[in-house]
Amino acid sequence: MIGLNLCPFAKAVVVKDQVRLRVSLARDPADLLQHLIAELQALDAADPQARDTTLLVAPHCLQDFLDFNDFLAQADEALRSLDLEGVLQIASFHPQYQFAGTAPDDITNCTNRAPYPTLHLLRESSIDRAVAVFPAAEAIFETNMTTLETLGHAGWRALDVGATPEPTETPQRQP
Repeated sequence: MIGLNLCPFAKAVVVKDQVRLRVSLARDPADLLQHLIAELQALDAADPQARDTTLLVAPHCLQDFLDFNDFLAQADEALRSLDLEGVLQIASFHPQYQFAGTAPDDITNCTNRAPYPTLHLLRESSIDRAVAVFPAAEAIFETNMTTLETLGHAGWRALDVGATPEPTETPQRQP
């Protein structure tokens, strides 16, 4: 993420040691949801100078991407029920992440892939500050896709950061 500058905002919080990494040992979505609620509350209560973001990793739960994707509706509902919508947001990463309209082996899916299902809890105020100082923040997604397309499957595999989709054919992006 940081080495490829896929998130230009990530390096600062890592350097300042403001990232909390929590591993949930949950084996079912109901338990994971309880861990998520606890982490949302903990992040909201924490001093932003001490903790700006949380990564909640679930190595034993929601291994199927479609199940994980369905779980995100429950995660968003938890955010609303805690009255934290607009205060915090949840980004998602998964070993089989697949954007709508892409093939499973499309290299651009790797922008949201992680070794394990992961929920990234972020402060909206931090995102607002980062976007205010970053020119063309809306272009980050396109830049990331171009970076991965340039890197290709072999380049991604060489980074040794997780599973690499095996290309079945060379996907062509539509202009």
